[in-house]
Amino acid sequence: MKILLKSFLLFSTLFFSLPSAQTLSKAKFTVRGECDMCKERIETSAKKTGASTAYWSAETQNLQIEFDAGKTSADEILKNIAGDGHDNEKHKAPNSAYDNLPSCCHYERENPPAKMAEANHQIQESQYFVRGNCDECKERIETAAKSAGATGALWEAETQKISLEFDPAKTSADLILKKIAEVGHDNEKFLTTNQVYRNLPGCCLYDRDLPFGEKGSGVHSDNPAPKKDFSRNGDHYDKSIEEVRLEKFKDATALNKKSAGLTFNIGGKELLKAACCNLSESFETNATVDVSFSNAVTGTKQLKMLGLDQKYTALTKELLPSIRGLAAPYGLNLIPGRWIGGIQLTKGGSTVVNGYESITGQINTELLKVQEKPETALNIFADANGRVETNITTTSQLNDHWNQSVLLHGNATLGKTDSNNDGFLDQPTGNQINAAYLLNYNDLEHSGLGSHFGISFVKDERFGGQTAFDPKEEQSQQTAYGVGIDLSRFEIWNKTGYVFKDKPYQSIGWMNQFTTHQQDSFFGNRNYWGNQNTFYSNLVFESIIGNTNNKFKTGASFLYDKYDEDYLAKNYQRTETVPGVFFEYTLTGLKYTLVAGIRSDFHNLAGTQFTPRLNFKYDLFPKTILRLSAGRGFRTANIFAESQQYFASNREIEILENGGKTYGLKPEIAWNYGASLQQEFKLFNRKATLVADFFRTDFQNQVLTDLDVSPQKIVFYNLEGNSFANSLQTQLDFAPARNLEIRLAYKYYDVRADFIGGEREIPFMAKNRGFFNASYSTSKTGKGAFWNLDTTLQLIGRQKLPNLNLNPSEYRLPAYSKGYATLNAQISRNFTKNMRVYLGGENLTGYTQKNPILDAQNPFGNYFDAGMVYAPIMSANVYVGVDFTL
Repeated sequence: MKILLKSFLLFSTLFFSLPSAQTLSKAKFTVRGECDMCKERIETSAKKTGASTAYWSAETQNLQIEFDAGKTSADEILKNIAGDGHDNEKHKAPNSAYDNLPSCCHYERENPPAKMAEANHQIQESQYFVRGNCDECKERIETAAKSAGATGALWEAETQKISLEFDPAKTSADLILKKIAEVGHDNEKFLTTNQVYRNLPGCCLYDRDLPFGEKGSGVHSDNPAPKKDFSRNGDHYDKSIEEVRLEKFKDATALNKKSAGLTFNIGGKELLKAACCNLSESFETNATVDVSFSNAVTGTKQLKMLGLDQKYTALTKELLPSIRGLAAPYGLNLIPGRWIGGIQLTKGGSTVVNGYESITGQINTELLKVQEKPETALNIFADANGRVETNITTTSQLNDHWNQSVLLHGNATLGKTDSNNDGFLDQPTGNQINAAYLLNYNDLEHSGLGSHFGISFVKDERFGGQTAFDPKEEQSQQTAYGVGIDLSRFEIWNKTGYVFKDKPYQSIGWMNQFTTHQQDSFFGNRNYWGNQNTFYSNLVFESIIGNTNNKFKTGASFLYDKYDEDYLAKNYQRTETVPGVFFEYTLTGLKYTLVAGIRSDFHNLAGTQFTPRLNFKYDLFPKTILRLSAGRGFRTANIFAESQQYFASNREIEILENGGKTYGLKPEIAWNYGASLQQEFKLFNRKATLVADFFRTDFQNQVLTDLDVSPQKIVFYNLEGNSFANSLQTQLDFAPARNLEIRLAYKYYDVRADFIGGEREIPFMAKNRGFFNASYSTSKTGKGAFWNLDTTLQLIGRQKLPNLNLNPSEYRLPAYSKGYATLNAQISRNFTKNMRVYLGGENLTGYTQKNPILDAQNPFGNYFDAGMVYAPIMSANVYVGVDFTL
């Protein structure tokens, strides 16, 4: 407690030592620039010259600054900005400074600086909505505008707006926008022809169904008026539109170029490339995460990242702890795929703000919320193995500040399949009922308040084992081997934030969540029951030190876990309480971003733990990014929950205690280091991205699961020696032809640990993996109809297998498995924007593991083992689904 109080006093001292508020002068000037790099350069230059705040807009070409007139002047600030290469209304940049700017920053220098302010008043300025996607669109749109007489034209993909400057005596907005439409870009006054649109490069094919609005009539784009109907009159849009709503056209999976960490944003488009029935299936088309079956009886899937099990990855939902503790073995199945609005995947060390458990990275899932308009969606799915499911999602706007989401899901596995005739079901039968309600409040523009509330409940029941097993009878009353897993989970959470008035850079947020998770299960004669109650709270304050180049987040968190487990005849109980404090500093420079954080957590069982983390991004060139990361993480192991893939066997559990307070074991502690290089370039005259990354995880302490001591034992003990995981990945994304996207990847893993018998490779981890994904879409018709074809090929190299040489020869495994390939494919047809039908196949190569269950004919004997799974256990599967949107 003394340490906790000292830490709070330290942070409080930091707060109160910050500079006090002063009376500042405000001013606005015209400064020439082009892109995000210009924005960063201009704002940085202003702040270095004494501006306390600086905001420059490429859209308006205006710079707004606040400064202390006693320490600097507007003229001095503008002079330094010009010295860095940017003309403004008081100073012209030296030619040498302008010439040294990156090519993407070369703005038009038509107006002399001395005349710039005057020209601003003589030349008419207007903004209009113009559709487009990429840099090629930007160049085409701006060139067309200038060829029609515009003296200035700046189009931004993010806002879908073009800012025009023109002399009304020489041209007009109508003439300029008509010219833009003629080269292929719809705008709020004119539409291009279908022929011209279809001739655009694939990367430029924007969504033609987005609504347009006309800026003006007192309607601000961030606070639109109530929605009104709109119609098309020939090649013109009805000018009575009053709503302004824009949506940026996003890639299926996009690498966040602004993030200091290696973060991938996975959107809805990516999730529709496969069946994606739940979160575990949301990464089938992603090269970063490895997905595999955990055993041959339960049919559940597990994730691996950077060569390590999913327990070392922080799995969050709405940035709140989600799949952890007792939820680890089956939690991925409890988040339906059609509920997911997006996924953020970060490799390596993540922010200290979100906790201490992340070692290999973080996967955050965002649930569906209101986008540009209310929407109700119905999804119906069925596959050849007897699985059916239905999803109903509704998002609606209640009023200007409130919106809600209602998410419903139900599934059932009715078919009993035994494709290899070993007497065991290939997948369990059962059902799931799942419901969630989200309520959101947003008044950040006025009162500064925002809040998100959520509640969810899921009930999942599964039965597997031998085909002769009857779930209606007790296991003890029958000779057939059975598996039963009954799960229930309840969650309620709230996130509330406040943005300080006139200080958009300063905010405070408070997150709270309560979760209860229960599992009642049996695996033959092995019974397991577990209950976990969790309360989590996180208070975060965000502000700046001096200027917005120096930002920080600080706060305190509290985690409470109460575990109650019954394994066979023994009860295990423990309570974990973890108060913690953290501080994270972000330094932003012209070409770099540094995020450095540290947290201190006071764990009642694991002791005081310090968790430092560092992420650094440097733009070597305009299209070349280097990232470095390093960080520490720790966690307490849940050996029963995290090893249930071996419960369907006759292995006895043995724990070699060493004085720890969690099952007699000490906590797991590891350091992770990483480096990545991202390069964008042109391939086939289209944008391509190459990413190469290397990560190493070194365990300071680890709970090892040893399967080699004996084929009849699972032995848990703490690491004595070294344990590490090296991960190397290269990934290339490119578009060789219009509407065709290709993703190629190669991964190499080297994962080893010092077990009791010496250093060994971690089992069930392929050293080499290859990945290929192709996605092709036809052009949309006027009704929004199009075809989409996706295919994913994965090559999995040989894997180290557990040593079963003490078994009779017929129940042994080779030292290494054989390599194999899997192929998934899906074809979908959007008949309209409101109806989609899809047909797909999984494991179309038909490869399955031979005899995945050892001694399947004698499940209560000494050699029975259904946990030695390294390849698919089900042959090719075909599925079909339909989506309706209202």
